[in-house]
Amino acid sequence: MIAPKNILITGATGGIGGALALAYAASGVRLFLQGRDAAKLTAIAARCEGLGSIVETSVIDVRDIDALVVWVHIANATAPLDLVIPCAGININTGPNHAGEIWREIDALIDINIKAVIAVADAVMPSMRERKRGQIALFSSLAGYFGLPVTPSYCASKAAIKAYGEALRGGVAADGVEVNVVMPGFVESLMCDEMPGAKPMLWTAEKAAHFIKRRLQRNHARISFPFPLNFGCWYLAVAPAGVAQRLVKFFGFSG
Repeated sequence: MIAPKNILITGATGGIGGALALAYAASGVRLFLQGRDAAKLTAIAARCEGLGSIVETSVIDVRDIDALVVWVHIANATAPLDLVIPCAGININTGPNHAGEIWREIDALIDINIKAVIAVADAVMPSMRERKRGQIALFSSLAGYFGLPVTPSYCASKAAIKAYGEALRGGVAADGVEVNVVMPGFVESLMCDEMPGAKPMLWTAEKAAHFIKRRLQRNHARISFPFPLNFGCWYLAVAPAGVAQRLVKFFGFSG
């Protein structure tokens, strides 16, 4: 994989998204960054510019699919995108006393974690296929392997992106387009902080970003970390259901 020069990242004001923007920032690199927090996005952009990048920012809401797609098309017309990272995402949980998720929050999560991600990939795919090059990194999670009772909708959304990314990779490989599924464990961020329960093997956002960057460079189909948490989550998916449920409860992820 040739080092990407034109990169688009959604969720650049989040933990991993911001760290990825800084990891790729360098002279000769053009970054298109989206985030919900205008002040934080401006600060991230300034740091990336300080590292030599040309940066263009957008504060659009990714739930506005029409506006999101227009932004992607404009970015791609400005500088044909080499790497696209739809990183924006949210998490919700079942709340105090495991009372249950709230529908309006579930609805927003589906829009952000699934629809917006697929919309970005779909918007840039025709151009990449025509050019016979390009890379799309889709963010799933280790939670996409097996549903955790405390965050059912989040797990479902990440399982959807895992399946979508794996299918897309096989479908466009012959056209020279690389698709990778990123499956992080616990990474320092506001979203992680707000999730209830233990957070074993917590990584910094910077460590996660550099790990992801290295493996995207090598075009790993699935980028999951950290070990052995990724192995444990994978095992939950292949173990008998009763065994998996008991393990989830034993490790304190049942709410």
